[in-house]
Parts: sequence; C-alpha cells; structure tokens
Amino acid sequence: MEYARLTDGAADAIADALAGKVRGVAAATSGSTGEPSEVLVSADALRASARATSEALGGDGHWLLALPTDRIAGAMVVVRSRLAGTALTGVGVGSFTAEAFTAAAERLPHDGPRFTSLVPTQLSRVLDAPDAADALASFTAVLVGGAALGFDATSNIVRTYGLTETAGGCVYDGAPIGDTAIRLRPDGRILIAGSSLADAYRPERDGAWETADGRRWLVTSDLGQWAADGRLTVLGRIDDVITTGGFKVNPRAVERAVDAQPWVKESAVVGVPHPEWGEIVVAFVVATSLKDKERLSDLRRALEPVMARHELPRELVVVESLPRLPTGKVDYRTLRSIAANVERDTP
Repeated sequence: MEYARLTDGAADAIADALAGKVRGVAAATSGSTGEPSEVLVSADALRASARATSEALGGDGHWLLALPTDRIAGAMVVVRSRLAGTALTGVGVGSFTAEAFTAAAERLPHDGPRFTSLVPTQLSRVLDAPDAADALASFTAVLVGGAALGFDATSNIVRTYGLTETAGGCVYDGAPIGDTAIRLRPDGRILIAGSSLADAYRPERDGAWETADGRRWLVTSDLGQWAADGRLTVLGRIDDVITTGGFKVNPRAVERAVDAQPWVKESAVVGVPHPEWGEIVVAFVVATSLKDKERLSDLRRALEPVMARHELPRELVVVESLPRLPTGKVDYRTLRSIAANVERDTP
C-alpha cells in the first residue's frame, strides 16, 4: 500500500491514511542542512503521536492551525483534531500575521481546551502585538518547536522537540511523551525509539536506523545532554559543530549566550572556513534597535565571563532579519553563504 504525499494535498492524504486507504503519508523534510527527501510515516505512527500529545496535554481540545499542512507539524494539528472530533480553525492562506492569528483565535470555540502549534518566528510576532498576545493567553497550551526560543515566553508555552521522522514533537519540555524512548551515544548524538517512528526514508539513507535492546532506533543528527533534573536538553546538530583552532564549538550554545544580551532580539551562529583557524565563529544578530547595536569587541567582552575564548564570535553581522525556511527554521546554509562574502564587523 502506498503513502500519500502531503504536498499533493494534505487534507486528502491525511483522510486517506486515517481511513486505511493508504499506508500513511509521505512528508518532506525541511532541507535545512542537506537535500530534501521524503519521510514515510504510517497511519499507526500518526495515531500514536496524536495520542501521546493528548495524554501530555491532559486531554483533547480544539486546535488552531497556523502551520502549513504539507509539513509534518501542520499535518499533525489536523490529525489531532480529526481523531478527537474537535474543532479546527485555520489562520488562512498567505503570510502569517498577528492580526490573522487574533481573528482565528476568536473563531475557535471556547467551550473546552484550546491548543495551537507555532514556530518561534510566529510566536515572536504574536507576542509583539498586544491583541494577539491577549489571544495567545486564552490557549490551554501552545506547542512551539522547530527552533530554539531566543526570548522569554508565556507560561502556557510547551517547548517541543521532534522530527518529521517522529511524526512531529516527541519530547515536551524536555520529557519524552507517550512511549518515546531517548538514548544518547557517548558523543551526545540523540537516538529515538517509539510508536510514532516513521517507517523509512524515500530514498532510504545509510545509517539512519539501528536496532538495539530489541527496539528500532532513529539515529538523529542532533546532539543532546541530560539536565540535572533528568530532562533532555537539545544542543543542536552534529553537522553544525564548528572546529576552530582545534576546539569544538556548539553554535547553539553560543546563540543562547548572545540572545541573553539586552540589545539582541535573536541571533544565529555559523562556522565559516578560515585558512589559519580551520573555521571561525560568525554571529548574525538581529538587534532590538539599530541605534543601540553593539560592536564585536563589546559583544566579546560581554560574553567572556560565560564562554571560553575559542567560543567567542570572531566576526559579527548585524541584520534586519534572519533568513528562514518555509517551516520557520533559520536557513543556516544561506547564512554560511552570506558570511563567506559579506563585509563583516571584525575586532
């Protein structure tokens, strides 16, 4: 039995999968660090993911759809609503706006729990608009995934980690949901098992899966560590690790430190080839105000108490916004290309 492509019509693909007319759905990956491919997700995995989310959130509820349904995060909003028999309201076609979110939130029934799923860029736009922020507060829970948050969020935010290969979020606020199991290799690579795991890639990838402890595991490209409270902290992608002067630098850790600066709205850090150091750390920063932007020397001085010298950015690029993929994730490939050619602020 075939898998129905979400890109050919997500509503019909989801309906056919849940009705047993096809084995499942074929969902495109984001292509944020490599060439896009398809992930084959069975109807059983879709149901398992939806059931785990319902249990984690304390039950079913109405859903506001703000994400594209040709990607797994948006498709899972539809799946959860259909399986629960609850209302589903969309923000409409076109670019996401705070005004559209507010209007959709008003249309969504108020006679029970209300949920939505956003990417950080959307959440930032909502929080910047008073009416939309008020509407956001009316939701029982707001799932936010796809990238790290570079700002403080509200109490109803649930930070999620997951992949297309896990039918969306499988770790909520650092804790695995449903029967999801997480283990870490000695190098920190995250491996995931559970009922929401996809069947395969199309085309298949070498080394993507392994069997251990009688279970099938997805071998991710993400790094993680266990926090003191036993929760999972996702550190970023293994492929993104920067090697500079013989030292390893986790760019997501640098981003978190840069984001903590009062003049920074959000940041993205990449490694750029360098003839002497192998790579250098380049920070792209969206400033809260261009008038108040810091220079690289000031940024490095501010970070010195919390970061090793080799982790400090060697170059700084202040931009109006970060390039993003349709999923809302930062487009790091574009940033690396820009960093290789732009005239940068150096010490």
